[in-house]
Amino acid sequence: MTAAEPMSVPTTPARSGDPAEPVFRTAEARDVPALVALVESAYRGESSRVGWTTEAHLLEGQRTDGAAVAELLGRPGSVVLVVERNGVLVGCCHVERRGGAAYFGMFSVSPALQGGGLGRRVLARAEEWARAEWGSTAMEMTVIEQRADLIAWYERRGFARTGEFEPFPYGDERFGVPLRSDLRFVKLAKPLV
Repeated sequence: MTAAEPMSVPTTPARSGDPAEPVFRTAEARDVPALVALVESAYRGESSRVGWTTEAHLLEGQRTDGAAVAELLGRPGSVVLVVERNGVLVGCCHVERRGGAAYFGMFSVSPALQGGGLGRRVLARAEEWARAEWGSTAMEMTVIEQRADLIAWYERRGFARTGEFEPFPYGDERFGVPLRSDLRFVKLAKPLV
């Protein structure tokens, strides 16, 4: 299934015609600029400091770009799920099939809407997608180890540290410009059964 094909897990329609109710769907190529803007606003620069997911104290530069997002949309076994409110993209995540597990990444919620439960709904939709579409039995992700608050948020939702780590890609500015020399990723996993 490509990202442009309709998702078999039904999209969430607006209830009672309420345009403010979140609507979930799979991303399309036309969404790339809005996805990049959303991800950047949630993690980098001054706009990200409005929310609690900011990485601006750890990294400068970009979090992603149009080419990277477009590549995710075209990759087999990969989908970007988006949520709109009032026709505006306000949340997203990337889900990728990796054997019996699904990888969860590029999770972003508009900084102005963080803390209101939308992130929990996006994560739940990603888990639902992985189970329904691929029969995934686990969800995995990596989080910058120094993001203790974010790791704790995931732990409250059933994720646990695996004891595995991945290096930060120092020297590759496509992932940002580190402001410290000790960054690394911690791997988290959650059973989906």
